[in-house]
Amino acid sequence: MTMTLISVSELAARLGDADLRVFDLRHDLMDHAAGRRQYEQSHIAGARYLDNETELAAPRTGRNGRHPLPDRAALAALLSSHGVTPATLVVAYDASGGQFAAHLWWMLRWLGHDRVAVLDGGWQAWSAAGLAVESGAGPQAAPAGAGGGLVPRPPLTEPVDADSVLANIAQPAYTVLDARAAARYRGEMEPIDPVAGHIPGALNRPNTENLAADGRFKSPQELRKEFEAVLGKRAPDTIVHQCGSGITATHNLLAMEVAGLAGSRLYPGSWSEWISDPSRPQAKG
Repeated sequence: MTMTLISVSELAARLGDADLRVFDLRHDLMDHAAGRRQYEQSHIAGARYLDNETELAAPRTGRNGRHPLPDRAALAALLSSHGVTPATLVVAYDASGGQFAAHLWWMLRWLGHDRVAVLDGGWQAWSAAGLAVESGAGPQAAPAGAGGGLVPRPPLTEPVDADSVLANIAQPAYTVLDARAAARYRGEMEPIDPVAGHIPGALNRPNTENLAADGRFKSPQELRKEFEAVLGKRAPDTIVHQCGSGITATHNLLAMEVAGLAGSRLYPGSWSEWISDPSRPQAKG
């Protein structure tokens, strides 16, 4: 069964376990240094920091989006350098409702690692509970090649590429679900990418709707009802998630798993990659 969320009490009970690694994914898309600053000021005791821009993304070419997927072997080596093995439970958290944590959750499943969960409520819930924190640079990665660790295994989830999404417009085999805010989807505004709009045929489900007022995920029953209201009778395995750069889309994918709607996939390049080729069609409204 797919692991999805872990509560602050469950994590607190396991803190210090040898087979646990906690990763801090705090990030600001407008200030890429903010996450590291926040981590060094205070973080969950024993947590390690991963940078969404420099460690969890491949080099940008101008045609592969804002957060292109890294090489699977390189990602496995990075996680291994932090002590992750096939037996390790990985817990990811952020301060953005879980959107960056969900991205690491998806990436580990892409590596074939199923022992991974997102901290429900994130940094805010941990802080509010008054649980163990520390400051400073935190635990450091081991030298490259030191010891054994994680190796890529058959993916538990397969990404979808731009060519597939393009072909799907003419001959629909799946439905694209856009996780961006409704105004961005409609093309009324675009604060990050140079072009506004959406992929033709895509539906919209802002990922912010996955959370309750307390910043935790809504119940499985509530999430299922809301996703089915958008998707109708479409089977979960015919859904492909997309956003601006492939990060917040994983939040919707995670929410569907929480809701028992398993098997949807991710278009990692998302809108930022899609618009890098002006021949690809765009829609508004």
